[in-house]
Amino acid sequence: MKITLNRINDDFLFECTNSQGNSILLDNTSQPGAKGVSPMESVLMAVAGCSGIDVVSILKKQRQDITGFKAEVEGERVPVDDAKPFKSIKVQFFLEGNIDPAKALKAAQLSFDKYCSVSKTLEPNVEIGYDVFVNGEKI
Repeated sequence: MKITLNRINDDFLFECTNSQGNSILLDNTSQPGAKGVSPMESVLMAVAGCSGIDVVSILKKQRQDITGFKAEVEGERVPVDDAKPFKSIKVQFFLEGNIDPAKALKAAQLSFDKYCSVSKTLEPNVEIGYDVFVNGEKI
C-alpha cells in the first residue's frame, strides 16, 4: 500500500493520491479558507469508513436489508508534549431497513474486535467505543 502526497498551493493544501488514482485533500483547518480536511479529521474518517465497510459487509452476508447507513465519529484529544493525539474515539452507527438489531450489534462488535484494521492500529493508545441504532432505536 502506498500513497503520494503533493503540495498544491503555497500554504498547507495537499492532495493525497492512492495507487488507483483516487485522492483526498488535506489542509490546515485552523487557517481560514481551508479546502481540505485536517489530518486528524481524516483519521476519524478512516475509522468510520473501515468499520462501516465491515458492518455493511457482515450484514449483507446475513441477508439483512439495509436501506440507510450513516456513521458519526467523534474524537477526544489530549495534549502530549507538543502534540494532541486522540485519547478516545466514539462511533455511532445509524442503520435503517429490515435489520435484526442483534445482528447489527454483533456486526459492529466484530468490526472493532476483529476486522477493522484502522481501529486495531489505534487500539493500543486510543479507547474506541461504539453505539448502534436501528430504525431510530438504540441497541
